[in-house]
Amino acid sequence: MAMNVFPFRDVRAAPDPVLEAGPVAHGPLPVPLVLDNGSFQVRAGWACPGLDPGPEPRLQFRAVCARGRGGARGGAGPQVGNALGSLEPLRWMLRSPFDRNVPVNLELQELLLDYSFQHLGVSSQGCVDHPVVLTEAVCNPLYSRQMMSELLFECYGIPKVAYGIDSLFSFYHNKPKNLMSSGLIISSGYQCTHILPILEGRLDAKNCKRINLGGSQAAGYLQRLLQLKYPGHLAAITLSRMEEILHEHSYIAEDYVEELQKWRCPDYYENNVHKMQLPFSSKLLGSTLTSEEKQERRQQQLRRLQELNARRREEKLQLDQERLDRLLYVQELLEDGQMDQFHKALIELNMDSPEELQSYIQKLSLAVEQAKQKILQAEVNLEVDVVDSKPETPDLEQLEPSLEDVESMNDFDPLFSEETPEVEKPVATVQPVFNLAAYHQLFVGTERIRAPEIIFQPSLIGEEQAGIAETLQYILDRYPKDVQEMLVQNVFLTGGNTMYPGMKARMEKELLEMRPFQSSFQVQLALNPVLDAWYGARDWALHHLDDDEAWVTRKEYEEKGGEYFKEHCASNIYVPIRLPKQASRSSEAQVSGKGPGAGGSSAGEQA
Repeated sequence: MAMNVFPFRDVRAAPDPVLEAGPVAHGPLPVPLVLDNGSFQVRAGWACPGLDPGPEPRLQFRAVCARGRGGARGGAGPQVGNALGSLEPLRWMLRSPFDRNVPVNLELQELLLDYSFQHLGVSSQGCVDHPVVLTEAVCNPLYSRQMMSELLFECYGIPKVAYGIDSLFSFYHNKPKNLMSSGLIISSGYQCTHILPILEGRLDAKNCKRINLGGSQAAGYLQRLLQLKYPGHLAAITLSRMEEILHEHSYIAEDYVEELQKWRCPDYYENNVHKMQLPFSSKLLGSTLTSEEKQERRQQQLRRLQELNARRREEKLQLDQERLDRLLYVQELLEDGQMDQFHKALIELNMDSPEELQSYIQKLSLAVEQAKQKILQAEVNLEVDVVDSKPETPDLEQLEPSLEDVESMNDFDPLFSEETPEVEKPVATVQPVFNLAAYHQLFVGTERIRAPEIIFQPSLIGEEQAGIAETLQYILDRYPKDVQEMLVQNVFLTGGNTMYPGMKARMEKELLEMRPFQSSFQVQLALNPVLDAWYGARDWALHHLDDDEAWVTRKEYEEKGGEYFKEHCASNIYVPIRLPKQASRSSEAQVSGKGPGAGGSSAGEQA
């Protein structure tokens, strides 16, 4: 079954190089910058005009920051994305600008933008003289967009910006030329899953639905499952490794209950369980040591233990000697006739009579003399052990082991026994009771389908939400039959959390159950569910570079506010902020008046 054993790759992110902007970024027209601002990963690159716009975004990094300590490494500043390397040692320090999938901490968002501009070769100290295409969440709150526009225009001084929804960019990037532009988008990402109905090329925002579950919750659920299953490996079951299991070893069951029944069969379990090998040290076995090396190691440990006990005896002897000197000084006070000082000293020593003092002096003198003899004897024994290679049986009373040494002394049984070391030889060839490598394996069986299943059954983790299938049915029921038929002809799956094997087959099964008998539907998976949003935004930027109806300029930002943006095929629906403050104050003033003024105000309000 070695074929089912998979090592954890524990990939460490390589630092991003600082790229040269190149002549393509400083052409006759400023080349747009495309930023797919996702809660899991930020993707940034140029929308280069020409036949070959480039294979992929220049930058891809995790959307997290960690502020360095002031005193460590010369006061290192905040680290961003791939500069962090491995995330696990810094997991408690990581900060994200996102709440769910909405950027709310603009200080951290500024760090992400600084990192992107710096590594793309754009100087963000003066101004970023490039149009920016930025993705945002579905039905993004106006306040979040306002803060983002303020950051882009005020801090970076960009000439113009266009906002769009990542899943809509992915939808239009995968849409063939002759296909209708209506459909249902199922976009599942790191924090949220959205279902978006598209009617005649525009988002129907009133019927969009969000499920607050995604890859982050699946990784957390998988971590809890495996930590309960393997409590001895709590520290090794990290979130990064759980994400690796999700990305490379999990799949969506076409029928969840039926698939669980299959896992009850021992043969099916043995053939499909994935054994994840945790790192371990083989030095713990000690089986590579020969009998002579083991004997030498025990001799060294015994010698260190004897030295430790000798040091403790010397310290105890010193304390006893100091106490004996104190008692002898008090006895001299008695002999010199200084009775007042003698009685004070007796009280300090908590003694009642000179006889008791004399008894303590005799006992302490005997203990000091015996301790000196033991120290001399121990030094002789230690010299004999060093000279003579054959271990002799030491006197147990001379070692005087403390409670801390008992466990260490258990390793020295052959030295303290009366048997000769030759009896130990057959014992050294005994194999370990268990395989250490097998002990450090995680058997991932039904967990392969249980973790990703939460987007279909949120009740698995105690969430009182509807799954994808129920939400899809709810959205379809809000439309007439003919519109439903049109929407299901183009069900489009995008987002990193839809890349599980079996996702498309599961959605087809769910649609088959909810649609009328012999009706048709079509499910399509994005060619690249992770990067198609960036590709779509790049294509859109190239096609609409000179279209002033799609970009928000700095002048429009100053006139209409940060929440303002222009609608296009891949954008949200613009709902301006309505502030009825002035109307309410004037109406209050008129209502407080008397006569025809009050009647006029009510008529004006009705109008």
